[in-house]
Amino acid sequence: MATITSADNPRFRELAKLRQSGRERRKSGLALLEGIHLVQAWHAHRGLPEQLIVNEDRRGDTEVTALLAALAPLEAVTFSAKLFARLSSVDTPTSVLAVIRAPVHNRIPAQPGACVILEDIQDPGNLGSILRSTAAAGLREVYLSRHCADAWSQRVLRAGMGAHALLDIYEGIDPGELAQRHPGRIIATHLHAKQSIFHTDLQGSIGLVFGNEGAGLSRAVLDAATEIVAIPMPGATESLNIAAAAAICLFERVRQGTIRTRD
Repeated sequence: MATITSADNPRFRELAKLRQSGRERRKSGLALLEGIHLVQAWHAHRGLPEQLIVNEDRRGDTEVTALLAALAPLEAVTFSAKLFARLSSVDTPTSVLAVIRAPVHNRIPAQPGACVILEDIQDPGNLGSILRSTAAAGLREVYLSRHCADAWSQRVLRAGMGAHALLDIYEGIDPGELAQRHPGRIIATHLHAKQSIFHTDLQGSIGLVFGNEGAGLSRAVLDAATEIVAIPMPGATESLNIAAAAAICLFERVRQGTIRTRD
């Protein structure tokens, strides 16, 4: 593999735009995965990526060699370590990057299923963690409002740890409209709700709704909810991190399902 070393190389410039610009990602329908694990997860569940870029300094690594063999006949491009670092989103660059075609879902389906609905989640780490918990809990559908962080940015992809390959992610959705159209119960989380999540039936085709880190859920979404619940907090802290709260709710659903299966 010839090594690309110039920042003027057209392929490098295209990838740099893809890394930096959400608009470019939306326009092209492409995104960048970084690291062996994410590329393997995508390949296992979605198939071959569009391109594979290898860090010259890591080209001889055993894991890289195995990945190249697994992704054949896809041809890899090698970038110098310096160029690769400019595309990386971490302080210590990894060994590979992959360009993937991000599935476009921007309309509410006719029959939404059990899902997570997110209103204006701003922090990429929180969004990625929620996606990871959602996939781990066995749900597939996630709906993001227009002002959520970009689901296909490298930071969100990294925090999701492969969850994107397992989910149908709908972006630019109006949570209030979805809450009204959803055929099941809509369960919204609110800090001051009187009903405990642990006393709420979370089985079936429900929509679990989580709001912005600071502002919480809008009035329109709360008004459309079937039930409004809180996570009991006997300690003195004011609130939970939204990603932690989502994980608690999702795995309370898993716990309830496990109990019903045993019964």
